[in-house]
Amino acid sequence: MRKVLVNSCRLVLAVTFILSGFVKAVDPLGTQYKLNDYLEAMHLDAMVPDLATLAGSVLLAAMEFCLGVFLLFAIHRRLVSRLLVLVMGIMTALTVWIYIADPVSDCGCFGDAIVLTNGQTLLKNIILLAAAIVVALWPLDMMRFISKTNQWIVINYTAVFILIIEGYALYDLPQFDFRPYHVGANIMKGMEIPEGAEQPEFETTFIMEKNGERREFGLDNYPDSTWTYIDTKTIQTKQGYVPPIHDFSMTSLDGEDLTEEILTNQGYTFLLVSPHLEDADDSQLDLINQVYEYAEDNGYPFYCLTASGEQGINRWRDITGAEYPYCLTDETTLKTVIRSNPGMLLLKDGTIIRKWSHNRLPDEYALDKPLEQSELGQMPEDSVPKKIITILLWYVLPLLMLTIADRLWAWSRRTKNNDKSNNVHNILKRKNMRKKIVAGNWKMNMNLQDGIALAKELNETLKAEKPNCGVVICTPFIHLASIAQFLDQDIIGLGAENCADKEKGAFTGEVSAEMVKSTGAQYVILGHSERREYYKETPEILKEKVLLAQKNDLKVIFCIGESLEEREAGKQNEVVKAELEGSVFNLPEEDFRKIVIAYEPIWAIGTGKTATAEQAEEIHAYIRSIIAEKYGQAVADDTTILYGGSCKASNAPELFAKPDIDGGLIGGASLKAADFKGIIDAWK
Repeated sequence: MRKVLVNSCRLVLAVTFILSGFVKAVDPLGTQYKLNDYLEAMHLDAMVPDLATLAGSVLLAAMEFCLGVFLLFAIHRRLVSRLLVLVMGIMTALTVWIYIADPVSDCGCFGDAIVLTNGQTLLKNIILLAAAIVVALWPLDMMRFISKTNQWIVINYTAVFILIIEGYALYDLPQFDFRPYHVGANIMKGMEIPEGAEQPEFETTFIMEKNGERREFGLDNYPDSTWTYIDTKTIQTKQGYVPPIHDFSMTSLDGEDLTEEILTNQGYTFLLVSPHLEDADDSQLDLINQVYEYAEDNGYPFYCLTASGEQGINRWRDITGAEYPYCLTDETTLKTVIRSNPGMLLLKDGTIIRKWSHNRLPDEYALDKPLEQSELGQMPEDSVPKKIITILLWYVLPLLMLTIADRLWAWSRRTKNNDKSNNVHNILKRKNMRKKIVAGNWKMNMNLQDGIALAKELNETLKAEKPNCGVVICTPFIHLASIAQFLDQDIIGLGAENCADKEKGAFTGEVSAEMVKSTGAQYVILGHSERREYYKETPEILKEKVLLAQKNDLKVIFCIGESLEEREAGKQNEVVKAELEGSVFNLPEEDFRKIVIAYEPIWAIGTGKTATAEQAEEIHAYIRSIIAEKYGQAVADDTTILYGGSCKASNAPELFAKPDIDGGLIGGASLKAADFKGIIDAWK
C-alpha cells in the first residue's frame, strides 16, 4: 500500500510539473509578464531588469519540466524528491500570500492554458506539497522506468528539448496559443456577450455632507438637496459573464474609436502590433515596410497598434519613413495579442488568419501576388493535433523507445540470471564453490562473561540444529582466547575485529596478527568503515594488515562501501573499486582466493536503513565483475561477497536470495542469539 501511495503521488506530481513547465516553456514571454506582475505587486519591478525576468522565466519553465520528467522516470530519486519538497514549499508559501493579499487575479501556474483562482491555486499547492512530502519520505519506493546506466540520456535529452522549445518560442511565436487571439479567432465574436448571459452587478454609494456630518447613501435612500455631494464609490458585487475578449479597442490619434470599423471590414487587414514602439526591435524594418507597400499596392488596410505616446510614435515614423495610420490600444491587450514586439497580424473579415513575429515576417517572394490568390491569404493548415503529434514524434517517441529497449534489456538480463540460477549445474557450483557465510561483528560490546555466555548459547543452538552456511563470530580481543575454548570451530568460526599493521615491536596497545592466530582465531575483519573513519586507516595501512594476516594463516574479511554522499552522487562503483585496488588487488591470485569481501554501505551501518535487495545485488554484481577483470571469471565465481548494513532476520531471505550475495556481516543483530540465528536460518 505504501508503494502504491508513493507511486500515485509521484505520478500526480510528475504530470502536474510536466504540464506546468511545458505551457510556460511554449510561452516564455507570457511567463515573464506574470513575473513582472508579481514584482510590481511587491514594488520590486523597478529593481529587476527585463533581461533578468526573461532569464527567470526560461529557467523556471525548464526546471519544472525537467523535475516532472525526472520524477516520472525515477531519476536521482532522493535528490529530485527533496527538490520537489523545496519547490512546493516555496510555491505554497507564495500562494498563501496571493490568496490573502490578492495582488494578481491568476497565479499563472499553467500559463494561459488553465486559469485558476487564487483559492484553487492554494488548494492545488497544498495537495501537491503533501504528495511531495510522501514521495520524499520513501523515494526508493518509486519504480524506475529507466535503469541507472541509461538515465543520462533522459537527463540530457530532456534539458536540450525544453531549451529548444523555449528558444523557438522566443525567436518565433508560441507553438501553442492558448489566448483568445489565436489563429482562427474572430475578434468581434470573442467580444460578444451571449443573449441571456448573467450580467455583472454593481453597488453605488454616495458620500454626502450636511452641517459638517458625512454619511453614505445608496440609490434607494438618496437624500434631499440639503445634502452636499462629496464623492461616489462603485463596487462590483457580482462577476457575471466575461467574454473571452473584453478589453480590445482601437482609437485613432485624434480620439476616434475605429474598433468596429476595422474589425467588420470585409476583406484583408494588416495590423502591426507593438506595445511600446520605443522598445520595439527595429532589425526588420525593411520587411515591415515591404508588407506596408504591398498592402498599399493591393488596397489592404494597414494599421499600427501601440500603447506608446506621441514621442514614441514620432520616433518610429522617423526611423521607418512609413506613413501608415496608428491606433492606440491597451498595453496589456497588445502583449496578449502577440508575443513579439513588433509582431504582425493578418485579419480576414475580422478573423485572425496569420500571426508573424518580427523574425518571421513574409518577404518579397511570399508577397508576389494578391492575398486572394496567395497561400498567405488562406487559413494555415497547421493545427493543434499536428503540433501535438510533432512533439510526440520528437520527444515522447524517442523516450518511449528508449524505455522499451531498456526494460527489454533488463528483462533479458533477469531472465538470463534466472536461467542460470535455475540450472542444476550452476546451483551446485554456487553452493559448492562459493562458501556462504553469516559473520557476526560484536564491535565494542559485552564484557568477557557476557561474551562467553553468548558464544556458549550460539554453540549449543547450532550444534543441535546444523546451519546451512558457514558461521563466524568476530569478537573484541579480550574474548578470543576464552571463547575459543568453548566453540566447536567446525560449526562456528572465531575471528578478531582488527589486527596491527606491524609484525611485532614497541607498539603499545596493538595486537599483531600472530597474537590473534595464537588465540585459536581463524578470521580477522579488516578495512571496516569505522576503522577507516575514526582511526584514519589508509589503503596502504590496510594493505600491510592484509599481508600480515595472510602470513599468519588468518582468513581476511575485507570491508568496502560508500558513504551516503557518495551514493547520492552515483560514485559507489568508483569508491568500492578504489578500495579494492588500494589494498587487496595487489595480491597474487592464490592469495586473493582466500579473501572474503564484505560490502557495507556506510549509510546503512547501524542506521536502520538497508539497501534494497536490488541495490545490493547491483553493486555485488559490479564487485564480482571487477574481480573478474582483475583475476578472471573463475576467481570471481569463487569469491564470497557478504552484505552488511542493518541486515536482520526480516530482510535476510530477500537479500540472500540474490545470486551475487553470499551472506552477511552482521552488527547489532549478532549480539542476541535468537536474532543471529534468525539470519543464519535465512539460508534454509
